[in-house]
Amino acid sequence: MVRRKLLVKQTGKPRPDTADDYVIYVTTKFMATGRFFGELLLVRTTDGRKLYPFDGASPIGPFATVDDARAAATAHGASLIEADLKNPES
Repeated sequence: MVRRKLLVKQTGKPRPDTADDYVIYVTTKFMATGRFFGELLLVRTTDGRKLYPFDGASPIGPFATVDDARAAATAHGASLIEADLKNPES
């Protein structure tokens, strides 16, 4: 398995304060079935920790359009940020 280092500058803050303390990368994947899946990478910049995807994370989709898949991945990222701001995992 190849592990890639995330290029996210850590802020060094003790804990996240706002949604600006996270970076969301959203893209989509097209499947042979003609459906689209949202792809999400969520990183907390205070400590550089990758919060999503994690082992066992469910796929985001399928959706009929690329826009729907992208919107769902973005919304999922926003809900994860909201939850982490309330109770940041270490």
